[in-house]
Amino acid sequence: MDETLLMLPGPTKVAPRVLKAMSDNIVNHRSAIFGEIYTETTELMSEIFKTENKSYLLTGSGTAAMEAALSSIITPGDKILNVVGGKFGQRFQQITNMHKAESKELTIEWGDSVTPNQIKEALDEDEEIKAITLVHNETSTGVSAPIKEIGKIMDNYDALYIVDTVSSLGGDRVDVDKYGIDICVTGSQKCLAAPPGLAAITLTDDAWKVVDSVDSTSYYLDMKKYRKSGAGTPPETPYTPSVSLIYAIFEALKIIKEEGLDNRITRHETAAKATRNAVKALGLELFPKEEVSSTTVTAVKMPEGVTDPQLRGTMRNEYKVELAGGQDHLKGNIFRIGHMGNITYKELAITFSALGMTLKKLGFDIDPGVGVSAISNSYI
Repeated sequence: MDETLLMLPGPTKVAPRVLKAMSDNIVNHRSAIFGEIYTETTELMSEIFKTENKSYLLTGSGTAAMEAALSSIITPGDKILNVVGGKFGQRFQQITNMHKAESKELTIEWGDSVTPNQIKEALDEDEEIKAITLVHNETSTGVSAPIKEIGKIMDNYDALYIVDTVSSLGGDRVDVDKYGIDICVTGSQKCLAAPPGLAAITLTDDAWKVVDSVDSTSYYLDMKKYRKSGAGTPPETPYTPSVSLIYAIFEALKIIKEEGLDNRITRHETAAKATRNAVKALGLELFPKEEVSSTTVTAVKMPEGVTDPQLRGTMRNEYKVELAGGQDHLKGNIFRIGHMGNITYKELAITFSALGMTLKKLGFDIDPGVGVSAISNSYI
C-alpha cells in the first residue's frame, strides 16, 4: 500500500472510521433501511450547506452536480453569465455550451478574484441573463471568491445564483441561505474528507420554479427525478446509488458535526495562514494575490530554474509527499499545496520539511527548516 502523504486539493486523507463504514454490508437501496440512512445523510448535508432546503446526493464527482445545476434550468438559447478565472469556472462555461445555452463570459485573470461590482456591471448590461455560475474556491489558481458579498448584489436581480463549493464546503465559510445562493453544489473528496465519487446539490424554491418550467437537457442528472424519488416512502434516489460511498460520507459528515463546523473552518483558516507563512519563509512566491488567497489550497510559483518533475518528483519519490501541479497554461509554472479536510499541524510540518529538503537538494542556499519553523510559529 502506498503511504504517500496526499497534500492535494482533493482527494484528501480519509479517516479510518470513514473507511471502516464502507465495509458495512450492502443493503437494498429501495429499502426502508437505506431510506433512513439517505435521509439522515442529506439532512446532515443541508446542515453543512447551512440551508433549510433539502439536499440531494448524486453518484458522480462534483462535476456531476455542476452539470445537474445547469442542465436542470437551461432551455437552449438561455443566457448564462459564466465567471471564468480558472479551470473550474471554465468547466461551468463548457457545460453551459454543451447544453446549448449562450455563455456570457466574465473573464477574470487567473490568480485574481471577481468583484461584486463586476457582477453588477455584467447583469446591468444584459437583463436577459438567466443565471450566473461562480466557483467559490478555484483550486487551479488558489483563489477564493467573495460569495457573501456577491450574494448581496444578487438580491437585486432575478438571475439565479449558482455556486460551486466543491473545494470549500466544510473548510471555508459557506451559508447558502444567508448568502442568497439559489443552487449550491459540492463534492465528497475535498474538505468533507470522504472518498471520491459523490456529489451533493441543494436548490431554493426560486430555483425549483425554474427547474419545473423547463425540460431538463439531461437524463441521469434531471433534478426533478431526484426530488420525486427523495420525497418517496422510503426516500431513495432515481437510479442505483453508490451505497458504500453514502455510508462513507454519512460518517464523514458526522465527524464534521462532532468537530463543530465553525471549529473546522477555523482550523482550515489557521492551516492556510501557516502554509502561506511557510511558503514565504522559504523564499517562494505565492501565485495569487494574498488578499484573495484560498483557505483550502495554496498555489505557489515554481522557483526560477526548477522544473515541475524536479520539485514535485523529488517530493513524491524521495520524501513521499504528493503535491499538485499547475493546469492548462500554468502547468510547470506553479505547484499547489492542499490543506483541506483532516489536515493538521502534523501534515503541514511533514510537507514543509520535505519541501525545504527538496529545495536544498536542488541547490538553493536556504535553511531547509525555516518552513517548519514558520508552521510552528503560526500555531503557537
